[in-house]
Amino acid sequence: MTTAIQEQKTVRELVLAQPATRRVLERYGIDYCCGGGKPLAEAIAEAGADRQEVLAALQEAAEAAARPGAEQEPDWQNMSMTDMANYIERQHHTFMKRELPRVEELLARVRRAHAENHGPMLGELTRTFSALRSELEMHLRKEEQVLFPYLRQLQGYADGRGPRPVIHCITVVNPITQMRHEHEEAGAALEKMRELTDDYAVPHDGCESFRAVYEGLQEMEADLHEHIHLENNILFPRAIELEKAALSE
Repeated sequence: MTTAIQEQKTVRELVLAQPATRRVLERYGIDYCCGGGKPLAEAIAEAGADRQEVLAALQEAAEAAARPGAEQEPDWQNMSMTDMANYIERQHHTFMKRELPRVEELLARVRRAHAENHGPMLGELTRTFSALRSELEMHLRKEEQVLFPYLRQLQGYADGRGPRPVIHCITVVNPITQMRHEHEEAGAALEKMRELTDDYAVPHDGCESFRAVYEGLQEMEADLHEHIHLENNILFPRAIELEKAALSE
């Protein structure tokens, strides 16, 4: 029997306990990554969604995931930091490296074709997206070159498989604080793009390329939300805790 959804719990607690609910939260525009510390009831109200409708959809998703034969998500809570870092690079970094240039090129084509009727909006959308792309590409490099190698070394040391790790930032808290700040900036850019596009409503004169841009941006948004959730809510707290325990000995 699946536990009933408890609206007094935070959104973060809900997603950690019931990962399958993420898709429902995405559908209703409820933030579970950067803003996951809010009680579910408060987050539903801020999203302007119907409380009973959202709770019913969340319960349905949780029950469906618990049925025999249902596809199961990885066991994030018990996965090592090394495996999590590998997953994030393989799944989310690879996705972004492929989609960022593809969507930007497609957006440039749509902007040229629809400048007469949608020029100002597409111009602002392009500027917001280009800034986001630049920030994300730098963010991914910092994770791949600095943070994740340290986390792998830290995991190895804690497991007795390697030497004591050293990080130039003194403690992992410092780069994690910066990563979380960049996550918030990325989240703000995603919100701005949703506002500019009226929640990605394709205009009546929009062509298939216009539709493809909006679909691509929404797919990127969903992927980035999961990426941030895995780091902010699982990987980063675990890294801080493990470093404190392992290096204080």
